[in-house]
Amino acid sequence: MKRQKRDRLERAHAQGYRAAVTGRSKDNCPYQNLDARCQWLGGYREAMEDKSVGLFAKGQ
Repeated sequence: MKRQKRDRLERAHAQGYRAAVTGRSKDNCPYQNLDARCQWLGGYREAMEDKSVGLFAKGQ
């Protein structure tokens, strides 16, 4: 995979993670492209798992 494409997908993953940590809804995913959308949602799910095991304090 090209570096440029990987960077874009990594950025989508990080943005999804950040969205979950800040309490945004997963329905607010800004991506239409399937690959980027999957990465964003993957980041979102990862953050929700991290929150469920207590990695983040409430209100963070």
